[in-house]
Amino acid sequence: MLIDTISRDYIQAMKQKEAVKVSTLSFLRAQMKNVQIDLKIDRLTDEQVQEVIKKQVKQRRDSIAQYEKGGRPDLADRETQEMNILLAYLPAQLGEAQLRPVVREAIQAVGAQGMKDMGLVMKEVLSRVGDCADNRVVSELVKKELAEL
Repeated sequence: MLIDTISRDYIQAMKQKEAVKVSTLSFLRAQMKNVQIDLKIDRLTDEQVQEVIKKQVKQRRDSIAQYEKGGRPDLADRETQEMNILLAYLPAQLGEAQLRPVVREAIQAVGAQGMKDMGLVMKEVLSRVGDCADNRVVSELVKKELAEL
């Protein structure tokens, strides 16, 4: 189970005195515990753990953008390190090259005519790729492809 892997990695990081990894996994474990309490369950499933991780990654991405905009590369670097630690626990993400054909197929499948059909195309693409693609990357690709129609 993913939750067990995270716990083992947390303990290992503490033993090896990896401060960034320890703090990142500690915060992640706290967030998972909060979700567990909110849902009133004894143990989270792998899918639920992945949802928590995705939220954390999204927060890191937003923070990185804000820090870079504010001229704080030191804090952006720290957030990037934390994000990379979290990404290791998610399924491998598809890149633009792998997503482009899927987006084009989805546009054909739903018969999209332009930007007004973006929601339909997004839904179709995400149903095909599941958790293997970042929604932001998919959104950008869909916009590009629909703009060319």
